Amino acid sequence: MLKLFIGNKAYSSWSMRGWLAVKQSGLPFEEVTVPLYNEEWNRLREGDEFAPSQGKVPILWEDEVVVWDSLAIVDWLADKVGRDRFWPEDEAARAMARSMAAEMHSSYQHLRREMPMNVRKQFSTPELKPEVLQEIGRVLSLWAQARARYGGTGKFLFGDYCAADIMFAPVATRFVTYSVPLPGFAATYVEALYTHPCVREWIEAAQHEEWTIEKFEQPVQV
Repeated sequence: MLKLFIGNKAYSSWSMRGWLAVKQSGLPFEEVTVPLYNEEWNRLREGDEFAPSQGKVPILWEDEVVVWDSLAIVDWLADKVGRDRFWPEDEAARAMARSMAAEMHSSYQHLRREMPMNVRKQFSTPELKPEVLQEIGRVLSLWAQARARYGGTGKFLFGDYCAADIMFAPVATRFVTYSVPLPGFAATYVEALYTHPCVREWIEAAQHEEWTIEKFEQPVQV
């Protein structure tokens, strides 16, 4: 059976992506939560299970096979269960979905730093820095392009739920947490993500976690 190590559901965006990917695969898995930054964090990160990723989550094991990094987990699982479970069937749509997932993986550092994930909170809209607003604009532009070109009658970026939605789901939670004003199409898409069974399961489970990280519990300081 697969064994997935993740951080707190309330705060760990990369863990959310890895967990959603495993759920999308349909494969059974054991889930192990390692609370971020508590007194056991450093000790647990030094264990053999975390050695390949140098203490980072998520990390996925299957016997002696190990894969870490959310996008790599998506790709490995797609090889196991079929790429059509994770990517659009249309070649052009699939190329755009992969490009968007890769961009999400490697970009948006300002948004991540200034708007840390916390799916248990909702703050009033902060005064965001220009570089954060620029990155939000880029995300909305990509969403608009995907929906216009390939969304069809479906609710997600490329019609059916896919890996691109998995990669952008934590961004959607940030938009909700920080009450970011969204155009209609984007608000509808965020609602679709929040009503997806797996995303809803993650967010509901986060509400019952016992751990709190104070620096993520405060509004953005401008």
